[in-house]
Amino acid sequence: MITVYLSHGLESGPGALKMQALKGIVEKLDDCEPVVMDYREMPEPQTRLEHLNKTLNARGDNPAECVMAGSSLGGWLSAMVSAQHATRGCFLIAPAIGLPDYPETSPTLHARATHIVHGWRDDVVPPGPVIDFAQRQRLSLRLIDDDHRLHASLPVILNDFEHFLRGFFKPPSA
Repeated sequence: MITVYLSHGLESGPGALKMQALKGIVEKLDDCEPVVMDYREMPEPQTRLEHLNKTLNARGDNPAECVMAGSSLGGWLSAMVSAQHATRGCFLIAPAIGLPDYPETSPTLHARATHIVHGWRDDVVPPGPVIDFAQRQRLSLRLIDDDHRLHASLPVILNDFEHFLRGFFKPPSA
């Protein structure tokens, strides 16, 4: 069983379009369980990170068997957990990387697999620091002609996410 933690952005919530769409992808796969986090009453990145780590511990989930996925601040949270633990995977959507007000601006990931989707026209999290982050660690990166919300690119994101998750399952032997 793979547990997939889904983390929303700063001004979003667990019921947001992207979070629910990602949850739908997880639910349609066998041996995958979604955990949709709720950070709405926690504006500070560090408080959200502590809440995510407490949830992991309270559920008894082994990070090595978990995929962290998130958008914007949720992407930063997913990256931070994947920097603290050797997670199974890390799927980042417009991750808040390189922002000066965050406790860590460019974490080193220990995930077995990472994929980033980012918009060329993102004016909240500029693509430059995210490109540098991906290049330094040789992470998979898809840049799309879209803004920070990436709503016009949701089908591409969902396709990438499903492909990413399916990569953790071995094909049946012949």
